[in-house]
Amino acid sequence: MPRPRTIPPARAEYWRTLWERQQNLLIPDRELRFDAMLDWLEAAAGRAPRCLDLGCGTGALTERILRRLPRAHVVAVDWDPVTRRLGQAALGKYRGRVRWVDVDLRAPKWSEALPSQRYDAALSSTALHWLRDAELARLYRDLHRLLRPGGLVLNADRLSFDRSARRLRAIERALPRPSVRRGPGRPPKVYSWEQWWTAIGRERSLRRELELHRERFPTEHTDASSPGLLGHTERLRKAGFAEVEVVYARGASRLLAALR
Repeated sequence: MPRPRTIPPARAEYWRTLWERQQNLLIPDRELRFDAMLDWLEAAAGRAPRCLDLGCGTGALTERILRRLPRAHVVAVDWDPVTRRLGQAALGKYRGRVRWVDVDLRAPKWSEALPSQRYDAALSSTALHWLRDAELARLYRDLHRLLRPGGLVLNADRLSFDRSARRLRAIERALPRPSVRRGPGRPPKVYSWEQWWTAIGRERSLRRELELHRERFPTEHTDASSPGLLGHTERLRKAGFAEVEVVYARGASRLLAALR
């Protein structure tokens, strides 16, 4: 019986690069948010933190942590078999410093799949909007238990304005979008979210992962039920986090920090 195909690292990196480009178009200040996350991580936890990357996807945040902090270790968690496989294949040089965990953050006992230890920080970028109110509240309670005293939660996402701030919301929509830096030469190929998934659906070396992806995510991605900034702040405080503040923002693109 032939062995299942495994995606080569160079091919995985190709798809990760296209993923990065479409994400940077969706979130023009994405690199600034990443920089802020790493600044806060290093300032709070030092140069050898034990981190959780929640909803790690292709490993964009994990890679940035490991590259900036050579003694950091990351447990990268995601339920999507396609994006997680791309990260595993492309980031093989960090073997021993990153552990990939296949678990659904929405599951009541998701934390049982993690290595048994206390963590210095739990980070997430553009991922927790998948969770509904009750799931998010449970996740924050779990993180309070998993983090050491003084541990930090950093959540970078679009955290919407309060409904009462109608005029501020209107102004926010009129803000100019930061330009995405491009190098010299021909503009690179850029896919939208939908185009990226259509294109990678033809990748034969990910056939198993694509089939599992369709089983796990039978409907389109939606963040309609996700709470805004106030909802995240309230749930973090109810979970027991002592201090909760926005530490970076450009409009509703924010980095929310919570200290245990």
